[in-house]
Amino acid sequence: MAALFDQYHSPLVDLRDITSAYLEPLLHEETEEWRTELNWDYRPSADLVRRFVDMRALTGFALPGQTEAAGYAYYVCEEGKGLIGGLYMGRAQRTIENENALLTGILDAMWRTPGTRRVEAQLMMLSSPLSRTMPYPKWVRTFPRKFFEVPLSEITSLPPRQPNVPISPWSENRQDDAARLVAAAYAGHVDSNINDQYRSASGARRFLTNIVQYPGCGTFFAAASCVAGPASGRGLYGVCLTSLVASDVGHITQICVAPAFRGTGLGYELLRRSLVVLREHGCRTVSLTVTASNTSAIDLYERMGFVNRRDFAAYVWEMK
Repeated sequence: MAALFDQYHSPLVDLRDITSAYLEPLLHEETEEWRTELNWDYRPSADLVRRFVDMRALTGFALPGQTEAAGYAYYVCEEGKGLIGGLYMGRAQRTIENENALLTGILDAMWRTPGTRRVEAQLMMLSSPLSRTMPYPKWVRTFPRKFFEVPLSEITSLPPRQPNVPISPWSENRQDDAARLVAAAYAGHVDSNINDQYRSASGARRFLTNIVQYPGCGTFFAAASCVAGPASGRGLYGVCLTSLVASDVGHITQICVAPAFRGTGLGYELLRRSLVVLREHGCRTVSLTVTASNTSAIDLYERMGFVNRRDFAAYVWEMK
């Protein structure tokens, strides 16, 4: 395996050896780019980076510039898997070579973590995401994805449907039911290759906990989240979860329907109801992400007015 800096000769700095002041201009630029490119308020995530860097608790690297960081990336490893939580390269030095210097440093560090065999990443600000070269090419798979957005000014034109199942607001006591639904809905689905938490109810439970408790996908917004299924007992037929990624921008963090209820209009109605509540809350737009090969979902979103705003990719490195 290549040594940490052999390929790009870049003097990466461990994030645990700096303070957030060294990253401050970069975090300011990153926050502004998320706002202008994706209508996303990145300030809560940037504040977490500052907090954990100053606690010497964030694992990752910075690429030095002349007076401050030119780029940075961070990661976590647990239960045999690594996750690249973020990577941002400032515009002035944004090249594939510089981004790959950070990626190589991160990957090398994770491969040295005992038990790590798989690494996942979805990096919205990575340049040329679908055509670039990537470190460790024999281990990596690239999954093209899309960032969709819909204006809510005309959402009332979507007619309601009445699926023959009850739909109710989200409740915390449905998390276990929702986890079982997610695992069933994504069995054999391409997205279970992107996120292996979808492959089991326990993994899906951790995924849902992250959505509800942490700001990576915005602030969870229970009021616009809904479930389909009996009011009590084990079992849900569909779920749509939402967050607020800015004061006037919503995001669909998860929508799925049990295999037996696909094609019934249930996914449409769950999504429509969430969009209506988000509009009533004052949101002007709503976004979601979808894998490019998931053509049935893309067809639904486009029929509901969503348009593609950005192409990006999910990456999975797996040692064979």
